[in-house]
Amino acid sequence: MKKILLILLFCYSLSVTAQNNKRDHIKALKVAYITEKLDFTPSEAQNFWPVYNAYEEKYSQIKHDELRQIRKEIKSNFDTMTDAQAKTLIDKQNKAEMQLHQLRMDFNKDLAKIIPPKKIILLKVSEEDFRRKMFEEFKKRRGEKR
Repeated sequence: MKKILLILLFCYSLSVTAQNNKRDHIKALKVAYITEKLDFTPSEAQNFWPVYNAYEEKYSQIKHDELRQIRKEIKSNFDTMTDAQAKTLIDKQNKAEMQLHQLRMDFNKDLAKIIPPKKIILLKVSEEDFRRKMFEEFKKRRGEKR
């Protein structure tokens, strides 16, 4: 039953082709991949996904909003930036990176209440594998377009 659900989810996600839905498409693929790799019990899945989704949202907000803004400031003002401005940007960057680290530590604590430690490690490995596969697929598709 679980495999049928995964196949249906995967097929659905493949049908999503619009530019605006690429993130949703990738997220659906990631959910299917993690679900398959971690082989959740129904109880684990019910408790895991709300915690995981909240973590992903906070992580994305810090990573993509705050750190991206810092990188933009560095790129646009690098040639005219004073040492004081550079130090301020370094401090902002360090603060954002510390927030990411604390977020990950809190996430691991929350996960420990839901799934066993081996599954927490497997989650990290699965996320890295998924990221690598997506990057390889991106490179492959980019090469085909040229």
